[in-house]
Amino acid sequence: MDKQPIDSDIISYDYIIAGAGCAGLSLLYHFIHTPLLAEKSILVIDQNLNKSNDRTWCFWESETGLFEDLVKNSWGKIAVLAPSFQKELSTAPFTYKMIQGLDYYEYIQTKARQFKNISWLQTKIFSIQDASNGAIVSYEGGKAHAAKIFSSILPFQMHDLTSANKFPLPPAYQTPFLWQHFKGKVLKFEKSVFKPNIARLMDFNVPQKEATAFMYMLPLNEKEALVEYTLFSETILAETEYDAIIAAYVTKHYPDAEYTTLHEEMGAIPMTQFNFSISSKNIFPIGALGAAVKASTGYAFHFIQLQSKQIVKQLVSNKAISTKVHTTRHQFYDAVLLYILQERKMPGAVIFKKIFEKNEAATVFKFLSNTSTFWEDIQIMKSLPTNVFLPAALHVLLRR
Repeated sequence: MDKQPIDSDIISYDYIIAGAGCAGLSLLYHFIHTPLLAEKSILVIDQNLNKSNDRTWCFWESETGLFEDLVKNSWGKIAVLAPSFQKELSTAPFTYKMIQGLDYYEYIQTKARQFKNISWLQTKIFSIQDASNGAIVSYEGGKAHAAKIFSSILPFQMHDLTSANKFPLPPAYQTPFLWQHFKGKVLKFEKSVFKPNIARLMDFNVPQKEATAFMYMLPLNEKEALVEYTLFSETILAETEYDAIIAAYVTKHYPDAEYTTLHEEMGAIPMTQFNFSISSKNIFPIGALGAAVKASTGYAFHFIQLQSKQIVKQLVSNKAISTKVHTTRHQFYDAVLLYILQERKMPGAVIFKKIFEKNEAATVFKFLSNTSTFWEDIQIMKSLPTNVFLPAALHVLLRR
């Protein structure tokens, strides 16, 4: 990135957080809860600071977490369904938890706005560039300087599915690239239809669209649930296609039940190990831009918290900043699974069925959160056919 001189009329801060989504606000939360950083001058800049309930984040924890008061619901059991397969698993010692986006945004903004050293700016960002003694963000209306800038602004708007479909994919030889795209609806039925203690993590008994597709259903109580059609594929559907499949699914399972739609959410998450941005001396990518999303599943919330804690610890210790949160070993597993899915070496429904069929949910959760032991990794890998997994693993190794 080209370095820019600093004009005398540009306001300077200690830190700028570009993007006030999950990653930006999570980093801000950890800043204000760290004494050495809480009094630093900080600018938070985003095109829209008036957030909506555009996301639902789910994750698993074995103990009380930082955001326990925000947990909308939690489950001690999960269900995985596929053709000729149905299994319910206890999540112990983990609990599967859900936080709604708006609750999270408002919680952190409310806390952070009590700090007079934190400034807020709602405007469109044009560029972020290195400067002679820091970095400069150029936005509609001006520029701002900081010693360090942390950005989660992707080169596309993930919620804008039209622009996401047009985003140029990285070359196939570099890394697999799939979208995890979805539309979800919170439905309220007039009578009790759900088992509130069981989260339907994956139901593959839905149209696969020549991809990996499943219904994700989280009951909030006996009458309400988030029902979400999710796919891993190279292209994104028209919104009406998600609607039609959700409607057909609900009719199939609850044919005589009347319901209303309380809320809708829609999005697309890049599943890849492609680097959208490289850290410079004073500019650091975070969130999806900083590869915090787990490439093979799209899970992000847990890893964003790890990334934020890591950055804060490095700043306090005056160490070089690294935003990397995924181990090399687990990155390799992710690359292999992505390759198998993208090249259709084995249907995703069969892969996940075999993994959950032969392992405890807790072991799978540890594997998906990069906290599994090497022995546990071997058990997961043994779930998959050697004639599929081994050639894929060799392909990934040779490509690297």
